[in-house]
Amino acid sequence: MIENNPSDVSSAFEMLLEEVEAEIDFLTRIGARAFESRDYDKVGEARDQAEKVTAFRDRVAALRKEWDLISGSEAEEDEETRVERRNLGRLRKGVRTPESAYYVPILRALSDLGGSAKMQTVLEMVYAAMKPILKDVDHQPLASDPGIPRWRNSAQWARNTMRQEGLLKDDSPHGTWEISDGGRARLKESQ
Repeated sequence: MIENNPSDVSSAFEMLLEEVEAEIDFLTRIGARAFESRDYDKVGEARDQAEKVTAFRDRVAALRKEWDLISGSEAEEDEETRVERRNLGRLRKGVRTPESAYYVPILRALSDLGGSAKMQTVLEMVYAAMKPILKDVDHQPLASDPGIPRWRNSAQWARNTMRQEGLLKDDSPHGTWEISDGGRARLKESQ
């Protein structure tokens, strides 16, 4: 599992909002194609669904803002409460392969794949490159989703952080990872 950290929750909100935005874009494309083919019933359906998803996005964004406000109050907890909260079912720091270890393999995979690729393809290459350095705990399934090994979750969190740092493009199509100019520069520095 991911270390208990208010920024992890903020990152999760960002990932959720990104996926919801991708869904809104998808519905917009469906509506546009329906409009071009003069299927006005389908246009109405796409519009109605897009309005619902947009309202949901707005509620999630409001929750993210609320989280940002309350996560600042963590400093008011006493030390014992803070330690107890952080240790609930969590791995000790340093037990799993750090998220930053995934950066170069992700960048290299994307570079080798021509700059962009579907998530699954990238993850397969990242796993092949990192298999020799992954720890036993990285191969264990997540408690929250037994079908997903810990390394895969860490790689996806690394991708989110890399996107925030400008190493991966922020506007890639849903399910596609794409290296940015900043990512190419980082990869070049690492060689």
